Amino acid sequence: MGAIWRRAGRPGWMLTVTDAIPGMSTWAAAAAALALFAAGVLILKALRPFLRRRIRVAGGTGEGRLGVEKSFALAGRRLIVLRRGAARHIIMTGGPNDAVVASNVSFARSTAGSESGLPEAEVGGPAQAESWTWRNGFLSRAFASEGLVPLALLSGAAGAGTGIICGLFRLLLEKADRLRMAVPVMWQEAPAAGCLLLIASAAAAGSFGAFLVRRFSEHAAGSGIPHVEAAISGELPPAPLALLPVKFFGGLAALGAGFALGREGPCVQMGATVAELLGKASGRPPSDRLSLLAAGAGAGLAAAFNAPLAGSAFVLEEIMRKFELRNAIAALGAAGSAIVVARLFTGPAPEFFVTDISYPALGDNLLCFGLGSIAGVLGVLYSRVLFAALAAARLIARWPVELRAAVVGAAAGAIAWFAPALAGGGDLLTQRTLDGGLALAALPFIWALRLFFGAASYAAGTPGGLFAPLLVLGAQMGFMFGGLCDFAAGSGASRETAFAIVGMAALFAAVVRAPLTGMILVTEMTDSSTLLLPMLAACFPAMAVATMLREPPVYDALKERILAAWHQKENAAQC
Repeated sequence: MGAIWRRAGRPGWMLTVTDAIPGMSTWAAAAAALALFAAGVLILKALRPFLRRRIRVAGGTGEGRLGVEKSFALAGRRLIVLRRGAARHIIMTGGPNDAVVASNVSFARSTAGSESGLPEAEVGGPAQAESWTWRNGFLSRAFASEGLVPLALLSGAAGAGTGIICGLFRLLLEKADRLRMAVPVMWQEAPAAGCLLLIASAAAAGSFGAFLVRRFSEHAAGSGIPHVEAAISGELPPAPLALLPVKFFGGLAALGAGFALGREGPCVQMGATVAELLGKASGRPPSDRLSLLAAGAGAGLAAAFNAPLAGSAFVLEEIMRKFELRNAIAALGAAGSAIVVARLFTGPAPEFFVTDISYPALGDNLLCFGLGSIAGVLGVLYSRVLFAALAAARLIARWPVELRAAVVGAAAGAIAWFAPALAGGGDLLTQRTLDGGLALAALPFIWALRLFFGAASYAAGTPGGLFAPLLVLGAQMGFMFGGLCDFAAGSGASRETAFAIVGMAALFAAVVRAPLTGMILVTEMTDSSTLLLPMLAACFPAMAVATMLREPPVYDALKERILAAWHQKENAAQC
């Protein structure tokens, strides 16, 4: 039996492909996944002529010239019949993209000498002619520039590539987290030297991550989600290939050092970059490339949290902010293939283990309205502390960004030495909160520490996201709310856990303003749908209160900041 990895701080076992295939190590599985992805890329390259199918005029002696034979108005668009020799090519214009309806279609003439509109008799009679026409039209629509087949194939390939990258990223990050948490144990005989070692290594790692961003890809700083949204809207160009290694190794350095950042930020932006580059390489039209970019972002979120439905909802609710069939198909295809591949590295277990949660009573549902209102206020506080940290970093812009990141890294190293569970993205801290393993009296101080430490980590200029630290704060907020409600003895812990889960979704909705994504994400991460109604009851006032306090969604505000910095840089370059 292959190796079985145990996730730090979480009860239960994480089964990977190494358990299903005897004798295969995790790295052998990684190599096999890379080989499969390379084979998929080669297959897509072989299919490139079909993916880029356009109108092809009939071959032969070149008899006749290509010209418009007929034109019809049809539902606000125009159907045009082009003719060259005995072949016709039917296209539809007037929409977002020109559509190829049929290509190289030959028409027979009726006994009266007029065109019947059916293929010539050489295909085998009227019935076969009608079947040939249907197949030709279907294949033309399927493989033409607006066809769903190329988009579906590319979304699956992009999701698989994202699953490989994010699976490796998570695997290495778990090893870095275990190493960081082992340092205080290994150096307990020489605590002073061990503490200095951890602080120095965390500072160096943070400085390295900031250097990669400054030197090679400025858009790799922070979450990356605002940049993806700006690329979708056409306000910024998509990220280049150089972002992938910067986000991977810079994120690994910062998160492994103990910065209070989430792994979903690097995963989302890496997935979006992989998908957009595949769309560009295959010659897809701009609309399909945008759909693939958004789908890749959703695949990154799905792989980061083992949550495929949340990744798909994230594309439609936050990235695209509209429901279109093509975008939904691309998002589902990318998220599904990303999860299949990523689970080769991370296993199928949910992120958090919770005991069975009983269905909430009517009183609990009503209390969730109060919890949601508190989440709305604290969500505004979270956003303002975050932007205050970014403003403070701008005031000391004369300091090298590597030095600023090193200072935050040193703080992360100190926290990792004295309170290892409080450092890093926060998965262990969230699990301990859900288990009731933290003293209720200590939670306010831990909450405040994580709030300011998370804001400072994000302002350091290294790669890293906001989701995971936000979920920590939401869980602690909900747990404190449940404890203060003073339920009956013996049942309080279970209800406190339930309120902690609801608090995760409520604070997410207040800050991000994507309630469906938040509820689905928390449901998939805890593998429990029992609390969907209380989450809905909490997300409603959370969003309402945050909106009435005139605090914009966090990613909208972050996008405005990066756009302002981008335009300022362009103006300076022109001057």
